[in-house]
Amino acid sequence: MSTPYPFTALVGQDDLRLALLLNAVSPAVGGVLVRGEKGTAKSTAVRALSALVPEVEVVAGCRFSCAPGAPDPACPDGPHETGPGTSRAARMVELPVGASEDRLVGALDIERALAEGVKAFEPGLLADAHRGILYVDEVNLLHDHLVDLLLDAAAMGASYVEREGVSVRHAARFLLVGTMNPEEGELRPQLLDRFGLTVEVAASREPDQRVEVVKRRLAYDDDPEGFAGKWEQEESAVRARIVAARDLLPSVRLGDAALRQIAATCAAFEVDGMRADIVMARTATALAAWAGRTDVLAEDVRQAALLALPHRRRRNPFDAPGLDEDKLDDTLEEFGGQDDEPDPDGDGDGGGDGPGGGGGQPPQDAPEGNGPDAGGDRVADIPAQGEPSDSGEQKAPAGGGEQAATQASEPFRTKMLSVPGLGEGAAGRRSRARTEHGRTTGARRPRGALTKLHLAATVQAAAPHQRARGRSGPGLVVRRDDLRQATREGREGNLVLFVVDASGSMAARQRMSAVKGAVLSLLLDAYQRRDKVGLVTFRGSSADVALPPTSSVDAAAVRLESLPTGGRTPLSAGLLKAHDVLRVERLRDPARRPLVVVVTDGRATGGPEPVALAGRAARLLAAEGTASVVVDCESGPVRLGLAGQLAGELGGTAVTLDELRADSIAGLVKEVRQTQGLQSNSRRVA
Repeated sequence: MSTPYPFTALVGQDDLRLALLLNAVSPAVGGVLVRGEKGTAKSTAVRALSALVPEVEVVAGCRFSCAPGAPDPACPDGPHETGPGTSRAARMVELPVGASEDRLVGALDIERALAEGVKAFEPGLLADAHRGILYVDEVNLLHDHLVDLLLDAAAMGASYVEREGVSVRHAARFLLVGTMNPEEGELRPQLLDRFGLTVEVAASREPDQRVEVVKRRLAYDDDPEGFAGKWEQEESAVRARIVAARDLLPSVRLGDAALRQIAATCAAFEVDGMRADIVMARTATALAAWAGRTDVLAEDVRQAALLALPHRRRRNPFDAPGLDEDKLDDTLEEFGGQDDEPDPDGDGDGGGDGPGGGGGQPPQDAPEGNGPDAGGDRVADIPAQGEPSDSGEQKAPAGGGEQAATQASEPFRTKMLSVPGLGEGAAGRRSRARTEHGRTTGARRPRGALTKLHLAATVQAAAPHQRARGRSGPGLVVRRDDLRQATREGREGNLVLFVVDASGSMAARQRMSAVKGAVLSLLLDAYQRRDKVGLVTFRGSSADVALPPTSSVDAAAVRLESLPTGGRTPLSAGLLKAHDVLRVERLRDPARRPLVVVVTDGRATGGPEPVALAGRAARLLAAEGTASVVVDCESGPVRLGLAGQLAGELGGTAVTLDELRADSIAGLVKEVRQTQGLQSNSRRVA
């Protein structure tokens, strides 16, 4: 087993270290979600924490880590008698992004359950993580149904596995830590709320701090054991402090004044529900215990708010997490009280300045900085084309003649656009697909391990052979060849590739504001349906990939906002660029079906025979069966209908900006599917 990087050797990242330590003191806080750019010590910090968590006493031989003093009465390996157990280190369990549901929650042996009537249960990762740490790297890329199972278990402290009337329950209480890079996509707001605390991390811009990071990392890579040995004294001190804080935690008093401040803060920032209040109360209590105090102070409430509320302030997918600290201070002052702030020492510091002082900051002996794997430039710090610079001036892209970027109009709820047919892509909410979850549509012989039993089909397959198998009693004789796997139909996420006309004709009569509002609305829809998105723009004499296909809808919204307009309309270049992007994506992810959304007025100018070239490019996409929708942005009393002609060449359908709204033309989705189906049939006949 490799030697983990010492937790106390991390440079800087005070909020990250504090949030992890508070959960080690009180797992009831609800876990930590760490958001930040790549190379900021997120994974290193989480793995380093496992060495600080105190050892646990377990029942010998129990696969579910029951405590010997209070074993779980429903433990599948039980019942256990109370008595002495064995000590072992708290486990650090990692959940891979591509894990299956059975790997997470465990699986029942359906064949033995039917044939022998026994519950043969193989524990999953939730059982392994009980009384330890469960770490999910890139939690924003985890399939939604796995995230739901994970967070339900974390909230209830138990995991339930049910298969065709056979159920198993076991305890699953763990410290949940997730890390994510927001550039790769966001978690849904309701899932964000299930994490107790959230921390934003970023690489330092101070040369001295970065130097210290590099020095420590190189020293660790050269001699991991020797480097860890140099920090063992600091590690032991923090480990002892966690144990002391755990022992002190039941004695910490959360007075009425602190509770009023917590309630007033949550109300002032308009967070939904009551989970934020409860998490803040638990966090403030853990902060007091970490600081060696038995009373919760206003500074604990303030620190708890900074850790527990920012991610609960998101009102839509494009809002950045954050908290107005001036407003927080005003609220705490307005609802502050004196009964929770005793000063037994009479020195004016609120008393009890345990290790690290008030606020519970972890010890740090090194210069401020970042974790050992920090580094890399921030993509978000590089202005996009046409984006305002730090000085507030508009940066003009090369080529000249373009107009400044316009603001998008107010987004709206759009009609659902889907890809026709039945896919097998990643789970989502857009198009029909064969999935692991959804309504049962049939049965088949299992390929590999049986996961979803189709009971009726299994009985039907076994019934004709009962006499030949010598059945004499009421039970059904079932063999492996009789088992049938249920086939299910649900929804998949697609690759929605936006091809946006940013030419001068689109800027006329301020149409670009409405166009951006429509694309932003479609981006919101893509976020909710768990799609990947990409953005191709064309203007002047060429087309550009403004955003390669990504799960980060936020990044697409940023690129869209800074998009300038002007120049000619190289429609063929935009369609050909879309074709190139889709060709590469088919190699990377062949199961994810694309939907091309062309946003244009249909005009094609520039170069020889621009209209003919655009038609040939459109037919190239249609020949590959690419589903497409043309959003017709033409306006005014005289309309040429060019967008409709383009849709015909693409084998898709055209909708106007008004028709795109959810409250207009109820048959839009049906029309898209019918048109795509007719085009597909005609291609097969040809």
